[in-house]
Amino acid sequence: MERPQNSVVRTPIESIVAQRRSKNKSYRQSYRSCLGAASRLGHAPGWTARRLNTSRRTKSHNITEKVNPEDLALLVKTEWQLSYVTPLYQFRHTQLRSYSRQLSAFITAEKQQGLAVEVEGAQTSFRVSFSVVQGLGETDDDAETVLVQIHSKPVFAGKDEAQKLVWSGWLTCINGNPEYLHSLPKDFTCLPLFGSRGAENLTSLVKSWFQQTFDCCFGPLEINQTFLQWLTALWTNCHIESSIQHLKMIWTLPVEPPLQITYTVNPQDAWELWNSVRTPSLESREEEETARSIDIEEVTRFMQGLMSHFYRHFRLDLSAGRLSQVSSALGSAKFSGRVKMSNSRYVLTTLSLLTECALLKMPI
Repeated sequence: MERPQNSVVRTPIESIVAQRRSKNKSYRQSYRSCLGAASRLGHAPGWTARRLNTSRRTKSHNITEKVNPEDLALLVKTEWQLSYVTPLYQFRHTQLRSYSRQLSAFITAEKQQGLAVEVEGAQTSFRVSFSVVQGLGETDDDAETVLVQIHSKPVFAGKDEAQKLVWSGWLTCINGNPEYLHSLPKDFTCLPLFGSRGAENLTSLVKSWFQQTFDCCFGPLEINQTFLQWLTALWTNCHIESSIQHLKMIWTLPVEPPLQITYTVNPQDAWELWNSVRTPSLESREEEETARSIDIEEVTRFMQGLMSHFYRHFRLDLSAGRLSQVSSALGSAKFSGRVKMSNSRYVLTTLSLLTECALLKMPI
């Protein structure tokens, strides 16, 4: 099974890092100060009781009119490797142009020191751009999503040939836990979900620069079985609005050698099973609201129904194994932390769930 990598290159540039050290505390010091601030808040519930939501809304969002089409095209139909990020110390959305110059200088200096930062052959230069993705925030507490892009031109490219996009990444917080967000000291910005696409050495350099500049910490974000089951139910629930076309699950059973089972369900059969386990509304005026809300009990019954159906036909108990991947026409997600969002109407629903996953994974 594919395992997420957590290698971080720590090769500071004297000129840049020395300046940063004069302005910022070390990660450990700032992290302690963050914890200290939390303790001064009297152990705020956001710090001490981050729990998995047992119910969530599933409303689709037409974000095509709010989000820049180029940004949306990059987010959708691209597979991203996810990580969690601890709160950024003294990060300012108003300083993105300065951050672009700093990260460009950092990567260039690493290249001059002889480190392997080339992508698909030798590169002459790297240009970094930071930008805000407008229109993704769900609440006033959510910090604006930040998009980072790295462009480069090969050594033997023509003079008029434009630089090509070689790496992309973003940091976001969609529907973050309000108690947790309010408990953070004012100098910290919470963008806990990080997605990247591109060469691993560039990803490591970007993470290293963020760690040195904002005293934060990155870690691998595995999407465990509970969150994969939530995605299975959330996507199936959207079938009437946007056909899921198929519901495909991959289970890993603990045998030697490990056995992987691919379980594909007809979309209409999945929808009918989902409808059968839904809790009916008690009052007609609540019917529309209830139809847009999913409870953990319904998710559990749905997954039990899928596993029981499989057992009746093949006499294999999937509950003895682990759900490691789920996919449909709306997207795909893997235990290793790789995610693809294929329909813009459900980007916010997916990112909201993954933000929760990142906050729960993040060390306090």
